[in-house]
Amino acid sequence: MAETSVAVAEAKVLTTELALTASSALFELSGTQSSLEEHKLSRHWRDARTHTLHDPVRWKPHLVGSFWLNDTLPPRHASV
Repeated sequence: MAETSVAVAEAKVLTTELALTASSALFELSGTQSSLEEHKLSRHWRDARTHTLHDPVRWKPHLVGSFWLNDTLPPRHASV
């Protein structure tokens, strides 16, 4: 179960970086016209940002590193 938790944390860190980079690049590549409401491109950045805030990644790199470097198991969260 610990390895699965760590794998999910690794995936969350990676997908957070990729989603924000890709959605920001969309605006860079599309130019100033991309910000017009008629194109509705802002939803891609907004959706990516909302997803990343739902399960913040700020502690996940520490959790992953501690597991692989120190053999420290990730914390278990109580079921609700």
